[in-house]
Amino acid sequence: MLTAIICTYNRARYVGKLLESIAANDLAKTEYELLLVDNNCTDNTREVCEAFAAAHPDVIFRYTTEPEQGLSAAKNRGIKEAKGDIIVYIDDDALVDPWYLRTYAEWFATHPETMACGGPIEPLYETPEPDWMTPYTKALLTAWMNYGEKVREYPRGRYPGGGNAAYRKEVFEQVGGFNTALGRKGGNLMGSEEKDIFDKMHTLNMQILYLPEPVLHHCIPQAKLEKPYFDRLTLQMGISERQRTLAISKFKYIKRLFSEAVKWGGTIVLLCLYTISFHPVKGWKLVAFRKNVTKGLLGFTSAV
Repeated sequence: MLTAIICTYNRARYVGKLLESIAANDLAKTEYELLLVDNNCTDNTREVCEAFAAAHPDVIFRYTTEPEQGLSAAKNRGIKEAKGDIIVYIDDDALVDPWYLRTYAEWFATHPETMACGGPIEPLYETPEPDWMTPYTKALLTAWMNYGEKVREYPRGRYPGGGNAAYRKEVFEQVGGFNTALGRKGGNLMGSEEKDIFDKMHTLNMQILYLPEPVLHHCIPQAKLEKPYFDRLTLQMGISERQRTLAISKFKYIKRLFSEAVKWGGTIVLLCLYTISFHPVKGWKLVAFRKNVTKGLLGFTSAV
């Protein structure tokens, strides 16, 4: 059996449509369960879920709560509650195609060597894309990810997006759960909890693959394209990486700082290229991105 897990915090606006898109999947209803983890929602998420359950009695749907605030804690609750041997995490503000679950179920059933995999993430904008957007800022703000039309290993240093990732449950028995010191908590935008898991999987030589078919359509409101969100997200990316690497070793942290220096070199090159092609706003947005990440890595807590 496959367990599709939605961890949510005050996203009632999106959750109902997501549940409907999952219920429309062509995987037999007996082959999967749908588990929603309420991480202390204060909106009408429960009512939305109750209405969905009443409208879809054929779907195996369970609703549980996780009192410890934080996405990592909610994900760990999902692991504990899951009855399936395959776990698929789906963002609570997204939509999936009718073949989404079947694609994951069939791949794991026919490829026992695969321990985890993920698929493309495409933005579903609620307002027009801004003119400063580049592939780099798009990946940052919308979780956009697409590595082509063939099954492949992820490029070096890349891994499945947290909102579209599938694992064999046994992975967590070997590497442990998500680090609750990392990841989003309430309104903060911390991250790196998935990267922490995938790094541990890599050390055990577990196979992690990109699949082109299970696409996640990620809803992007205007607020995620504005400067306050951009600054908070990029700063907290750096803070997350500081915490993650220091928790491993000082050497890992220093290595990450050297990596940041290399990324600064790439950012300056891109700034120059965008400037000479008459799109300087794109380049300067990348500089702001890099500056905030660096400040977080160095221990600053404000992007100003």
